[in-house]
Amino acid sequence: MLRCTWGSGVRVWGSGSGGSRSLGLFWIWCTRGAPCPVRSWSWGARSRNSAEKTPWRWGAARGLQSASPLDTRVPQDVLLFQHDRVRFFRLLGLFCACQFLFWTYLAHFAFHSLRATGAKRPDSDSQQGERPPPTLPGGAILNLGSNKWRFGFTASCLTVGSLILMGGFVFSRRSVSRVILHRGGQEVSLTTYYLFGLTSSFSVPLRHISCMSHRSEVPAMIPLKIKGRPFYFLLDKQGRITNAKLFDITVGAYRKL
Repeated sequence: MLRCTWGSGVRVWGSGSGGSRSLGLFWIWCTRGAPCPVRSWSWGARSRNSAEKTPWRWGAARGLQSASPLDTRVPQDVLLFQHDRVRFFRLLGLFCACQFLFWTYLAHFAFHSLRATGAKRPDSDSQQGERPPPTLPGGAILNLGSNKWRFGFTASCLTVGSLILMGGFVFSRRSVSRVILHRGGQEVSLTTYYLFGLTSSFSVPLRHISCMSHRSEVPAMIPLKIKGRPFYFLLDKQGRITNAKLFDITVGAYRKL
């Protein structure tokens, strides 16, 4: 390591390792005048001082300039997402309604039309012999006209029809048609569907929205969680994201709710 020592007008360059003087090149420059303060300097100290003064590198500076975040305080309302599926939800509403009517009719039929299968036949048919009632694999007699079977079958039909109708209703209410970021970037409006293609909108603060998965990680639906509302709101990836970068840092960002 080269070392420079300042003395009283004397500056000596040489080897700072304490080796033989023949290994280093010494240059002595003497001046007359007031004595100079004594200070030590080395290449190692220079590199440390320069690192303290300039801790960043050119690559880091270029990265900071290129990765500058977008301003979410938009001057006017911005449409972030749009997907029109009015025809699909009309057909979905028709399907759910038909299924509910079918299972309701089946429940009505089961409650009023099932009769005891083990009842005796009239006298006109008694000469031909009675047909044995149906039995289960264990040998138990299956009497579909009993109260247990009538009420059980009726309740099952009503449950299936209600689940189909409620499933279609919940899916339509959680399917998002469009997302609008309002002026200032602090509030978002979401438009969702009803059955038969009807729509409704509501507004929530942006801090109450959290995207559970990035849009590049999901195959079909982007799930959004809104504070205070059950279930996820679904954004179909077949829809159009008008501003991808602004979407990723606003609605598409994960937040701890």
